[in-house]
Amino acid sequence: MASEITVPDLGESVYEATVANWLKKEGDRVAVGEAVVELETDKVDLEVGATENGVLKTIKVQEGEDVQVGEVLAIIEAVEGKEPEVLEAPKTEEEPQPVKEEMAEEKVAEKVEVEEAEKEEEAGKVTPVARRLAQESGVDLEKVTGTGAGGRITKEDVGRYLEKEERRPGPQARAEPEKEARPKPAELVEPGPPARPLEELEERVRMSRRRRTIADRLVKAQQNAAMLTTFNDVDMSAVIDTRQRRRESFQEKYGIKLGFMSFFVKASIGALKEFPRLNAEIEGDDIILKYHYDIGIAIGAEEGLVVPVLRNANRMTFAEIEKKIAEYIAKVRDKTLTIEDLQGGTFTITNGGVFGSLLSTPILNPPQVGILGMHRIEDRPTAKDGQVIIRPMMYLALSYDHRIVDGREAVQFLYRIRQLIEDPVSLLLEG
Repeated sequence: MASEITVPDLGESVYEATVANWLKKEGDRVAVGEAVVELETDKVDLEVGATENGVLKTIKVQEGEDVQVGEVLAIIEAVEGKEPEVLEAPKTEEEPQPVKEEMAEEKVAEKVEVEEAEKEEEAGKVTPVARRLAQESGVDLEKVTGTGAGGRITKEDVGRYLEKEERRPGPQARAEPEKEARPKPAELVEPGPPARPLEELEERVRMSRRRRTIADRLVKAQQNAAMLTTFNDVDMSAVIDTRQRRRESFQEKYGIKLGFMSFFVKASIGALKEFPRLNAEIEGDDIILKYHYDIGIAIGAEEGLVVPVLRNANRMTFAEIEKKIAEYIAKVRDKTLTIEDLQGGTFTITNGGVFGSLLSTPILNPPQVGILGMHRIEDRPTAKDGQVIIRPMMYLALSYDHRIVDGREAVQFLYRIRQLIEDPVSLLLEG
């Protein structure tokens, strides 16, 4: 009795995956639920397990190939309570004598020892680096005196030999020293070692499915939306002061550090309530206004950017936001994000400041029509009350879809975020 391992349902709007890694090979014993193969989607990686106890009989799709939902990945042959049979070589009528076996084994062992000793003796005369240098320089190693352990020729020995040969005058130089100083004609100069082929200085790496999808979506986002970006800056003094005053008590009470992201999540929600078109999407000729606030948080991963979602973020406290973000970061690190973690965002926040970015233009995360970009905080001179003072400032960027968001709305939205950040107390009321 045989059963199939198929590509499972991959979640909303995900219909294709790439076979990343087979954890078992043909002929291996597998148990129900045991991970057999890893699949890579444009959002997350997932493991597919065996459907029953048995032996992995046939692998249908190789690593690196794309597969569709429901496609057969492998065949399992059921084994009912017993180990799979192992074919044994047929026995001859006459069993070999133990004495003969021992003699044969001794001869084989002796031959192997001799061969290994010869290889070690040959290799021991010169280091690999010295051998390569000699080959590139055309040096006969028989003429080089080794100064290493046991007379082994080292790279330095080959270098000294080359220097000695360069200093040694030839017969013509002793007879006519003035000619030695003359440069040789170009056609008589001996060429050096050939340059390495260009192919050896390049590496071709296949794009992962996530990277391909990211590339495709970023291009489509620019092609299918009238994307513009507006900028502003914000004085972070009040937020920094609040974090410093509340840091210890907050961590002691909630078991998590008070970060900057929770302030911007709250500020974004406050601004989205006032400018709902930034929390919408376009579907055909319709605008879908959303009054639920599911905020995507962009997290950089080795395989590519992922955007897990804080669902109903307007109902979350500062501590709940910080804990959920920390949970998502751990999931990204451990590669345990699920499809559900990434679905359904209405607005996205990305923080390039953690990587040192001063200013950037974030790209929309379709079908969303708005994304907020945070950047690094740095002390800059700014005018206040007729005086120039130094303040910890951050540039903010808002990219938006101009098809449904006017420039006036975008500028006012970003300015509202600035007001809320510069007055954190208001976040308790507005956010």
